[in-house]
Amino acid sequence: MNTKGQQGFSLIELLIVVAIIGIIAAIAIPNLLASKRAANEGSAQATMRTLTGAEATYQATAGAGNFGSLSELNGQGLIDSVLAAGTKSGYTYDIAETDAASSTPASYVSTASTTVASGVTATGTRNFISDESGVIRYGTASTTAMTAASASTPIGN
Repeated sequence: MNTKGQQGFSLIELLIVVAIIGIIAAIAIPNLLASKRAANEGSAQATMRTLTGAEATYQATAGAGNFGSLSELNGQGLIDSVLAAGTKSGYTYDIAETDAASSTPASYVSTASTTVASGVTATGTRNFISDESGVIRYGTASTTAMTAASASTPIGN
């Protein structure tokens, strides 16, 4: 009598492999999401530096002493069209500028707010703000923009 040996994996062996892959995924996914949040925050800080430099250039050239909005900075080629649209890498950007008057100098406040502030899908853990002083500051994450640069902590501290 000829008997053929069965070859392949048993159901138990396959279930063990699937369980091991599930455990590895459960460990790796939170780390991946934390890395993405950290990358978004790094991008937001770099973007705030870009906006600070762009505002200084705009004020000295095309702005005639005044600061510009995102669209005005884009129109002068100081920022790209993605940033000019106001959303980039999980953050929403805005600039509120005040033109110079006879008694007050020109000023601006640029903000970066997370698009999703909490939960597993949070895009960042901090919001950022900068003004004409050039100091970039941070506060707790929120989908609403920060309003006062003086009420927050400078990055690096």
